[in-house]
Amino acid sequence: MTGYDISIVIPCYNEAEGMDAMRERLTQALATLRERGRIQLVLVNDGSRDGTGELLEQTFGGWPDTVIAHHATNRGLGAALRTGFAHATGDVIVTCDSDGTYPFSEIPALLDRLTPDVDLVTASPYHAGGGIENVPAYRVFISKSASLCYRVLVNPRIHTYTALFRACRREVIERVTTSADGFLMVTEWLVEALLSGYRIAEYPTTLRVRQYGQSKARVWQITKTHLRYMAGILRRRLGAQPRTKALPRSH
Repeated sequence: MTGYDISIVIPCYNEAEGMDAMRERLTQALATLRERGRIQLVLVNDGSRDGTGELLEQTFGGWPDTVIAHHATNRGLGAALRTGFAHATGDVIVTCDSDGTYPFSEIPALLDRLTPDVDLVTASPYHAGGGIENVPAYRVFISKSASLCYRVLVNPRIHTYTALFRACRREVIERVTTSADGFLMVTEWLVEALLSGYRIAEYPTTLRVRQYGQSKARVWQITKTHLRYMAGILRRRLGAQPRTKALPRSH
């Protein structure tokens, strides 16, 4: 399979309403990114029920260097990311929200932070240089509280543990292990990379409210998974080791 310099993985679930906007923003971003090398786009339809899968094929099916993968049923954000990683062949892998939370136009700035001494860069609205714009207060409170707990348990120098907007080297994807299939996987991926000794940098940026559609997050369910994972980290700190499953290696 052809290798790329950068693979961009975008999970999609019930995003039909924003498909035209996503196409427009991706068109602009990819034109700039192709100046950096060969770019692969990997779109994962996670069992959408609103026609997202069909629209992805109609909208992006003819694009060069593009892979569209489909889950027959909704399996969760973590599972969608693993499917995307299995198809990604880039030396660097970027993950993005499909809904405009972090603009695709910021991918070059994110990549600029992936210097030779850094293995993974994560967006960080809770960094002193970041910010929040029009996001519901209760969601910010929950996310900030989770990140604060992980700062205490894992690494106080990292301010945000919950942002999907990231860039990392292929080695991190191939060697870091996770077990969560839902939203927790985003945090677990970062935490396991930190605990494995990978070098992490933050990209201070602004977290914005969704540009279209509705959030798919079930707040209480996500909160419970975070609490269980935190308890597992604490047990590991005390010497116990949890069971995990590896991310699939890219083909």
